[in-house]
Amino acid sequence: MSYIHFSQKDLINLNFSLKRELIRSNRSGSFSSTTVAFCNTRKYHGLLICPLENLDGQKHVLLSGLDDTIIQDNKEFHIGSRRYPGEHHPLGHKYIEDFYADPIPMHIYRVGDIILKKEVLLAENEERTLLRYTLLDAQHSTKLRFQPYLAFRQIHQLSKANMDANTKYEPVTNGIKVKLYNGYPFLYIQTNKKSDYIHAPNWYYNIEYQEERDRGYDYHEDLMAIGFFEIPIKKGESIIVSAGTSEINTKTLKGRFETEINKRTPRDSFENNLENSAQQFFVKKDNNLYITAGYPWFDIWARDTFISLPGLALSRGDLTSAKKVLDTMSKELRNGLFPNAGIGRNIDVNSVDAPLWYIWAIQKYVQKLGSFAGIWKTYGPKIKQILTEFKKGTSYGIKMHENGLIYAGVKGKALTWMDAIVDGKPVTPRTGYDVEINALWYNAINFALEVAKKSRDKSFIAEWSNIPSLVKESFIENFWDEKKSYLADYINEEEKNFDVRPNQLIALSLPYIMLDDEKINSILKIVENELLTPKGIRSLSPKNINYKGKYEGNQKQRDRAYHQGSVWPWLTAHFAEAYLKIHGKSGVRFVEKLYKNFEDDMFIAGIGSISEIYDGDPPYTPRGAISQAWSVGAILYLRELIDKYKS
Repeated sequence: MSYIHFSQKDLINLNFSLKRELIRSNRSGSFSSTTVAFCNTRKYHGLLICPLENLDGQKHVLLSGLDDTIIQDNKEFHIGSRRYPGEHHPLGHKYIEDFYADPIPMHIYRVGDIILKKEVLLAENEERTLLRYTLLDAQHSTKLRFQPYLAFRQIHQLSKANMDANTKYEPVTNGIKVKLYNGYPFLYIQTNKKSDYIHAPNWYYNIEYQEERDRGYDYHEDLMAIGFFEIPIKKGESIIVSAGTSEINTKTLKGRFETEINKRTPRDSFENNLENSAQQFFVKKDNNLYITAGYPWFDIWARDTFISLPGLALSRGDLTSAKKVLDTMSKELRNGLFPNAGIGRNIDVNSVDAPLWYIWAIQKYVQKLGSFAGIWKTYGPKIKQILTEFKKGTSYGIKMHENGLIYAGVKGKALTWMDAIVDGKPVTPRTGYDVEINALWYNAINFALEVAKKSRDKSFIAEWSNIPSLVKESFIENFWDEKKSYLADYINEEEKNFDVRPNQLIALSLPYIMLDDEKINSILKIVENELLTPKGIRSLSPKNINYKGKYEGNQKQRDRAYHQGSVWPWLTAHFAEAYLKIHGKSGVRFVEKLYKNFEDDMFIAGIGSISEIYDGDPPYTPRGAISQAWSVGAILYLRELIDKYKS
């Protein structure tokens, strides 16, 4: 029995099956995504979604879907599914008898005496989706028909019927190649044996994406059905369909499919699903290795990269990938700052915490490596640049003040991870001294001094050795409140803000901290009472007048709730780290419970992965991206912490 399995009694209920999504990505940056009903509910769904560097560097939906049909005795049974205004058509989900996720997504369809197995995989290192149809049983001669639905548009946009689309095709071995618009690559659609292709280009109008409707966006799309393929299939036979941006030798398709399957880590347990999910975030570009922040709509975010890296790579023992990511991202440092989102030239380097998380990620790498050899030579210049720029002052008002603390912020900008903006104004501005920024600052200086001493960098030691004590003294004096028994969230000229938020957890969880056990324990109790949920840590206490327990509505409504109560799984790792520092082995059972709470998530939302956020109110519905790098990284790190403190 497969670990993740849904039966017909579940799948026939669209309220069930449309809320369970598949996401598969590869090292080239491509991905494939849909629901377990094979009905797209997002503009981000599609069988082949590729990054097109030569076009605009963004991801584009080439193949939205295949409308597949079983033909027997001149009767047609449509096993595909789409949503139009007021109805679903066809209703192919009613024929799905079983769905399995291991080792790749597999659907079993039953139509009378016909039993058909459909499997989908994404090639590991190229822009190609492969589908395998196997006729398990049939009493009469049977054909398959499949009709490709083409989008050829950027993932954040929608396709609309137009006169510019090039609906011509060119024949290739066992298939065709098409290109709707100039600038795009050809899409090659081929089968492993000869099929009949009937060219009948036609627009299908007003296909609906209900998730986009619920998120307040345009949710109607027109797709081009370019034509259809018909191919006979015998009992026990497999037909393989390839859709890719390059032509393939169709004689190799059967072997290629098996080779790709054999590369897959089984998804037969909670742990192995986390392993698989972690691997999906790594993307190779030339000789560089990046981490995609989340699927389906995020790209490369520096902050998310460094926060998620220890869990995604180091906790899995993959030190090679960890170093490759650090080396890749090191090239993006500019004036002591990293890009908030994206890479290259035209990006905004407005993240105050990303450089400090970068130093923390190196620190975690060194701990796992168990050696300081070569670290200062490799990363020392970057670490020095960050500390020096922060000390003297860099963009967006980021500067060390005379008290040793980092002040950051300018009007209209949100520089910390709480960066939602509505109508040009940050929802949580936090301009001033931020609690987690100064905790990270203190940790970064101490780690830098530790490595510098190993490398005998006397000039650096002389310049920086007196600063940590200054930072610590100022931090406790300014942030700690004896009566409240917890830390301020931020401080500026206008206020000392004591909203109960999770940012103070960072001041407890880092390798170098400024608080004694009594203060740590006091903060943990407040976090546990007001912020901790089964799915992570709330971004704001429910006792606060600004708390929003549901993340729903249009973009403005959702952005106002994003950091005002929504639950974030990535913070669970920092809570657990601090909790185990205090409780040691006696705290393992409690942290194990936190870890196991996420096993249910393997069967909902982005199945086999962890969502970006959850509602702050029960039942803690998963929201946001269906697979988030720092969410998965945090839960993998929990597993490592549990093993560490158990031993």
